[in-house]
Amino acid sequence: MAEKVTIDQDECLGCEACVETCPSVFGFDDDKLKAFVIEGSDQDVDCVDEAIASCPAECISKEE
Repeated sequence: MAEKVTIDQDECLGCEACVETCPSVFGFDDDKLKAFVIEGSDQDVDCVDEAIASCPAECISKEE
């Protein structure tokens, strides 16, 4: 089963660390100044774990 990555929008600081670390999975909403998970992206890539580790707000989670 594929893993599902989510970002807690209330906790997101908008620092874009996840976008820089893993641009194939994370995007940035310039209007809301928040990161988001790109719908339909392959979330089973190594950079997701790096992005989770690099998030200063610790608002990215991964569920199976």
